[in-house]
Amino acid sequence: MNAASRQQAKLSLLPLLLFVFLFLGTGLYLQSQGVAYAFYQLPGPVAIIPALVLAVWLNRAPIAQGIDVLVKGAGNNNIITMCIIYLLAGAFAAVAQASGGVDAVVNAGLSLVPATLLLPGLFVISAIVATAMGTSMGTIGALAPIALGLSQQAGLEPALVAGALLSGAMFGDNLSIISDTTIAATRTQGAEMKDKFRENFKIAMPAALITLLLFAGLTSSESAVTVKEFNWTGVLPYAAILVLAIAGVNVFVVLLLGIVLAALQGAFFADYQLANLGKDIFKGFANMQEIFLLSMFVGALGEFVKQQGGLSWIAGHIAYLAGKLALAGNKAQQLAIAALVFISNLCIANNTVAIVIAADVSKDLAEHNNISPKRSASLLDIFSCISQGLVPYGAQALLLGASFSLSPWEVVTQSYYCLILAATALIAIAFSKHQAKAVTATS
Repeated sequence: MNAASRQQAKLSLLPLLLFVFLFLGTGLYLQSQGVAYAFYQLPGPVAIIPALVLAVWLNRAPIAQGIDVLVKGAGNNNIITMCIIYLLAGAFAAVAQASGGVDAVVNAGLSLVPATLLLPGLFVISAIVATAMGTSMGTIGALAPIALGLSQQAGLEPALVAGALLSGAMFGDNLSIISDTTIAATRTQGAEMKDKFRENFKIAMPAALITLLLFAGLTSSESAVTVKEFNWTGVLPYAAILVLAIAGVNVFVVLLLGIVLAALQGAFFADYQLANLGKDIFKGFANMQEIFLLSMFVGALGEFVKQQGGLSWIAGHIAYLAGKLALAGNKAQQLAIAALVFISNLCIANNTVAIVIAADVSKDLAEHNNISPKRSASLLDIFSCISQGLVPYGAQALLLGASFSLSPWEVVTQSYYCLILAATALIAIAFSKHQAKAVTATS
């Protein structure tokens, strides 16, 4: 790469930096002014528009060609596939909520939890619901009112309860087959979802078990817990999609079946009206609007960076720094992938978008250093999850802070799972063996 190319590559990163500055800077300023949900007053899809305008201007080509690059990036096969899956996942979550499935899963879990194990019980319930729903925010939204009541009824420290809820939600979101982070990580790295799940499980489960023991030691209440009436049939759609997904059934089929099963379960065993199915599906689509648009726009921004050499420039520097580390095998490159997505998420507080931003560089590092697609996808998902669970300006911490009348900082300081997961993931990298040459999967 000559001097002119290097300069163009550096300039291609300016739009991305502008997006981060607008999104993060606005949030920091509004938070300093005491504005609630400060980091979400300027939605990501709006904050990225000036960055796209700058990218077109820096393209050094007629504006029509710049628009072509934008459309090509937004219409990337992986991006569009992710967006369609987002819509289906949102539809399933909305139909399951309307048909009573979420309440059934929550209360079924609560009915199995002894009063002396409320904190680890909440962690497990949150983890199960998040794994089934594929969303940490949806899980927190469903469980926060119940968890708040439990903390008041049992005399537990609210920050601890919020931390248990956040920990379980991030565990489930990280492992879930239908989570947008899983979708983004697997699609961009060319990995199979079931392979990525197994890779994640080996790292996440030890962290979860340690977290369970920690929360068990922190629980001191023996108060009784009131469980609302529920129907066990409401759990069936969630169980079905988990079994089908782990079995390797195509994710589109899994989600479509999940929607149908949730609707039929509600119609036959609850008071759900099938006449509302269309509206509920569309409501689920609407719930995914922000991540849908932002994924497309980030794909467009990434196309400019990629075409102008920005990604190659970043990859070269990361590879250079990783190469300076005297570590056996490809451990340094695995650490580089982890650091890249972790830092990206610190900047924008959105783990899915952080994965999309870091995806191309990570895939390049993986392909050139014999890191399998399932490993690179797992690292992207794990370290974006860790970062998201520790940022006080993340959506999860803000929602829990508002629900429990706590500062978001109090919430993330009790997010023990994310801290423990960071330790187990780094240990996994340190003791990993040099893998066989990776094979890029076809989309």
